[in-house]
Amino acid sequence: MHTRRLGSSNLDVSAIGLGCMGMSYGYGPAGDKTEMIALIARAVERGVTFFDTAQAYGPFANEALVGEALSPFRGRVKIATKFGITIDGKQQIVDSQPDHVRKATDESLKRLKVEAIDLYYQHRVDPNVPIEDVAGTIKDLIQAGKVRHFGMSEAGVQTIRRAHAVQPVTAVQSEYSLWWRRPEEALLPALEELGIGFVPFSPLGKGFLTGKIDETTTFDSSDFRNIVPRFTPEARKANQALVDVLRTIAERKHATTAQMALAWLLAQKPWIVPIPGTTKPHRLDENIGAADIELTTADLAEIDRAAAAITIHGERYPEHLEKRTGL
Repeated sequence: MHTRRLGSSNLDVSAIGLGCMGMSYGYGPAGDKTEMIALIARAVERGVTFFDTAQAYGPFANEALVGEALSPFRGRVKIATKFGITIDGKQQIVDSQPDHVRKATDESLKRLKVEAIDLYYQHRVDPNVPIEDVAGTIKDLIQAGKVRHFGMSEAGVQTIRRAHAVQPVTAVQSEYSLWWRRPEEALLPALEELGIGFVPFSPLGKGFLTGKIDETTTFDSSDFRNIVPRFTPEARKANQALVDVLRTIAERKHATTAQMALAWLLAQKPWIVPIPGTTKPHRLDENIGAADIELTTADLAEIDRAAAAITIHGERYPEHLEKRTGL
């Protein structure tokens, strides 16, 4: 697989990464540990060099899984993880106090079995801690050799600018796909101006853009899509129109709808690196295959025209989670 550079940094990664959250958390029961380790190894063998996890996934279980799975491949891969969310019972609490960040960093290094974290994102902006203090803490950790690159997740443009002035931000991670295009309004232009890479999570619309989910699909009781407005049966039925557009073009390209969704993202900017997640080897192979699909200017124009005519139904998050984004 070819590589991409995240912004103007020196961080080069595979054009498609692997989001590991769903192996431990969020989309139903955790996967079998042996199978998930084998899946991560398969990804490395197929050319994936960029793996995404977080302290909050599990919590902590996903970092430990990724650390164990990638320990044979040190030097060949880059691991991104995230700080700034603690778990109290079942409640997530944002916490980017410098002392907490420093302690959490040492714990992540042990779980990941690495000497330095390749890319360290603030998971969500903490309104109680000035972003300059957070960026300064990461700057100190970089100077100490514990972190290599600073990232931010779901942050607003002005917050990114303030952080970037203290410690250059290598990458921003936020949701972006054909059914969530808000980053195009202000975020992507700012990242291009500042030389910051972009890592879209949920590039397949939390699975919807694979074409394997419709209004009759049921989710495990622990699957967070049960509380997502965009995944009500009514919304899924209405949003099927977008999948139909992708399927039509995919058939012409001898590709799948998922591959078309990922190829579309890759075609937007050369510094965009999506991180689709999966627990299934055949889906991993399918996603990786998207890196070989070239969309012409005419293809992209056709997708944009068709997508512009479709109204997506339902919010991407319930209100209490949406409030924590874009600060």
